[in-house]
Amino acid sequence: MGTVPAARIGCVLRQTNRPVRPSIPAAGSAATLGVMGAAIEFRNLCFAVKGGRLLLDKIDFAVEEGTTTALLGRSGSGKSTLLRTVNRLLDPTSGEVLVRGKQAGALDPIGLRRSIGYIIQETGLFPHFTVERNVSLVLEAQGRPRAERVQRSRDLLVAVGLDPCEFGQRYPHQLSGGQRQRVGLARALAAEPEILLMDEPLGALDPLTRAEMQDMLRTLLARLKKTVLLVTHDLDEALFLGDRIVLLSEGRVIADMEPVQFARSSEPEVASYVRAFHRGVSSTVREARP
Repeated sequence: MGTVPAARIGCVLRQTNRPVRPSIPAAGSAATLGVMGAAIEFRNLCFAVKGGRLLLDKIDFAVEEGTTTALLGRSGSGKSTLLRTVNRLLDPTSGEVLVRGKQAGALDPIGLRRSIGYIIQETGLFPHFTVERNVSLVLEAQGRPRAERVQRSRDLLVAVGLDPCEFGQRYPHQLSGGQRQRVGLARALAAEPEILLMDEPLGALDPLTRAEMQDMLRTLLARLKKTVLLVTHDLDEALFLGDRIVLLSEGRVIADMEPVQFARSSEPEVASYVRAFHRGVSSTVREARP
């Protein structure tokens, strides 16, 4: 699962030069009312399906502007459901989401979605459009001139490591999985959104391609200073890309920590998640001992 875990955990623990960002207290506390610098806030957010079963239960935390927060947890813990409340693909049953200080529920959903980059595992590229047009679709919907769309598409392809002369006129089926993910990222950045929502964007890639994409993403996001909410099952990926890690279990926030704190935590559910992810490495080390 993912790249070599021990190497990346060691990398995180050694990174003393990683930018230190002040933590934001839980959004339901008095200290966070009107949090300065929070791009996304969840306040006592609940989401229930028909019949009353809660998928999200009293979610309270904030995502600081310009940082990456990774959402970790088992399948069914509520990660993707929570992500979709930010761009109003789902509206909470109670509580609220604030996007750049405004209640998401009071915003036009189409305008909100166009202002937020959204990247999913299967990329959602249109198979009958070229790479160049796929990247510039949001700009096309905004009525931008064709020359501007073409130039923006080419600039973004370069930014994600694809030569526009080589890839711009290809179709999605002519790309590898990693190349399609790069195009999906370029499209999400086309309208210069301040916020990116990423739902398991690298989950279907092989370990080496995934590691290359993680390196590219980390460099690009550090340069662009976007606010990112990243859903992943991969602890290694969360440690490598995240400024904070939020662990969900059965729709509740179990932990909200910086990566170094998370990797070293003695809290039972956090420690269990870390141990489960690195069983292979631990087993190999034990078997190698004389």
